[in-house]
Amino acid sequence: MNVPLLDLRAQFQAIRGEVMAAVERVFESQYFILGPEVEAFERDAAEYCHVKHAIGCGSGSDALLLALTALGVGPGDEVVTVSFTFFATASSITRLGARPVFIDISPDDFNIDPDLIERAITPRTKAVMPVHLFGQCAEMDAIREVAERHNLPVVEDAAQAIGAEYYEKRAGAMSSIGCFSFFPSKNLGGAGEGGLMITDDDHVADMLRLLRVHGMRPKYYHQIVGINSRLDALQAAVLGVKLKYLDQWSDARRRNAENYDRLFAEAGVEEVIAPAVRPNRRHIFNQYTIRCSRRDDLMDFLKRRGVGSEIYYPAPLHLQECFAYLGYKPGDLPVTERASRECLSLPIYPELTEEMRRYVVDQIAEFYRSA
Repeated sequence: MNVPLLDLRAQFQAIRGEVMAAVERVFESQYFILGPEVEAFERDAAEYCHVKHAIGCGSGSDALLLALTALGVGPGDEVVTVSFTFFATASSITRLGARPVFIDISPDDFNIDPDLIERAITPRTKAVMPVHLFGQCAEMDAIREVAERHNLPVVEDAAQAIGAEYYEKRAGAMSSIGCFSFFPSKNLGGAGEGGLMITDDDHVADMLRLLRVHGMRPKYYHQIVGINSRLDALQAAVLGVKLKYLDQWSDARRRNAENYDRLFAEAGVEEVIAPAVRPNRRHIFNQYTIRCSRRDDLMDFLKRRGVGSEIYYPAPLHLQECFAYLGYKPGDLPVTERASRECLSLPIYPELTEEMRRYVVDQIAEFYRSA
């Protein structure tokens, strides 16, 4: 059996007619940059996330960069964040001349350990950036309590977590700015690059809209130096179609995760630790990430058996060559480094069948039985 890590074709076939009609509508209008399609999607996205403002941009990476820029992060500043995340979390900080201050994660949910934030804060700290990794929200009450005590804004890197909830509050809506990615592999994925920033702050929203168009208002008159990061109409039209199905797809991922949990328990695979779901969360399972022994050997075995898997992330950011100047050493973030050695993500997309999920678990059980 072949079980890919992700099968976007299966999703597309189910909504093909709606997607193609939306794309044709854009081509008929010949309005490709911002415009009515983007405005309509932004309204729908704001309503979905339970916020006043949603501002589209060119990518999730740009969303983080624009968010930090709008909050005044610049040369010499520091932003407290995590090392167990996608590169854009830290690159958005360094591209502004600021310094990422990496702290460790909680061992069960892979998110920032809020107990470590305060000791990382210095007079140069300008913001705190938690990451809602794999689709589960970080411990936002504790994070915000520390940040508010030090008068620091919080930027949520919710690139993998649109629709996730923390005590019934939507990911991205619990801070100064929440940032999302519409990379095709996300629960809400576009037909290319795309990003979104959300906020309840009118002034911040206005600044984000200005920054994404070179700081230009009106045309050819530049109030500030921004960048070119506009969500195009084709992406907005496709995303507008998909947004209607997002909760349905995320619920299917959750059911698949629950089924995996049961199958692993039945198989008695002691070498595998299933992902933890913390109380009062809605985990949308952008990834179903296990912890396991002999991770790399297992991945090779699964590949030979036709099962897709992926390592997120094999080298934590604090040990990457480009961040060597920060002075981190192996052992500085032990929970993060262990996660990088043990984590493996398995297929979790909504269209997985019971037979496919059982095959995945059976192959993992066979690998450990034959060890």
